[in-house]
Amino acid sequence: MKISLKDIIQLILFTSIGAFILYLLWSSQTAAYAEECTIQGIASTDCSLSNKLIQDYKSCSPFWLVVVCVMFMMSNVLRALRWQQLLAPLGIRTKFYNAFFTTMVGYFVNLGVPRSGEFARGALMAKYEKKPFEKIFGTIILDRTIDVLSLLIMLGLGFVFCFDQLWTYIDEKAPNLMESLPMYIAVFVVLGITGLVSLIYFLRSTKDTSNAFLAKVNSVINGLLDGIKSIKEVKNIPLFIFYSIGIWTCYYLMNYLMFFAYPPTSHLGPLQGLLVFDFGAIGMVFPSPGGMGTYHAMIMEALKVTGVDNLSGFSFAMILFFTINMFCNILFGLMGLVLLPILNGKK
Repeated sequence: MKISLKDIIQLILFTSIGAFILYLLWSSQTAAYAEECTIQGIASTDCSLSNKLIQDYKSCSPFWLVVVCVMFMMSNVLRALRWQQLLAPLGIRTKFYNAFFTTMVGYFVNLGVPRSGEFARGALMAKYEKKPFEKIFGTIILDRTIDVLSLLIMLGLGFVFCFDQLWTYIDEKAPNLMESLPMYIAVFVVLGITGLVSLIYFLRSTKDTSNAFLAKVNSVINGLLDGIKSIKEVKNIPLFIFYSIGIWTCYYLMNYLMFFAYPPTSHLGPLQGLLVFDFGAIGMVFPSPGGMGTYHAMIMEALKVTGVDNLSGFSFAMILFFTINMFCNILFGLMGLVLLPILNGKK
């Protein structure tokens, strides 16, 4: 897969934004920790935020950190099984290890180039299964569409069960939000209708097969649509739903069980876990590498709502971010790059 100038610009832009946000957080927490050291009479030479993070990490329960990683990896196992169901109607009876390791390589690639992991995942599957990339990528689009719907459900649950805390937070952060909400809705509706009309016009224009370029575009679109339509032919819908619920239950448990690993959050309960999960998920939506910066900021905000101070919230976010990426995404992503050629009989 070729890397274009656009890809390079996006990489630099989003990585820079994520790094800048993380830098601002680091600077503010360094200043806050220095102030705390002054109050406690700790010498400035012994007051290092880096050392604090290391000590906070050491204070975590290894057992619960392992459980958190297991929850995350279990979500990826379920995702691979669900993907197999989407690929089957296209005549792609892929092995589980292909579905699993291509998914992990995708997560690994996302740490370097935001949102490129889905293309890498599809390209690898197309390579090893010798099937059209467009159809496979259509199933990935469907997979992510289902994730968006699942995320909206989780956000809805968080809003219902944590309404009081969320309303207090919104009232403090954006007192004029409700007054402007109708205007925002109207803008989104207009943009949505405009986009839909444009899409219909574009799809109709691609039917002109006398134009080689339009014919190619039409072929690509049809391949994507074939992949997306595969959900209609999934044989075991109850199992598909079970996998989908399981994926997001594991995501939630990953965040909630992390509370028990870190002493300052060990007193928090399941509803606070849902709140932190929802805020963190919103932070991950921004296309910085692995949610760098934005994820940390949103986790800190969520924990602030639950009464956890910013320094502890920053440590919590850093520990969870490091643990998942280092021991799951990077480790298993590299394993996938090594094992996929071997398992598929490639040199």
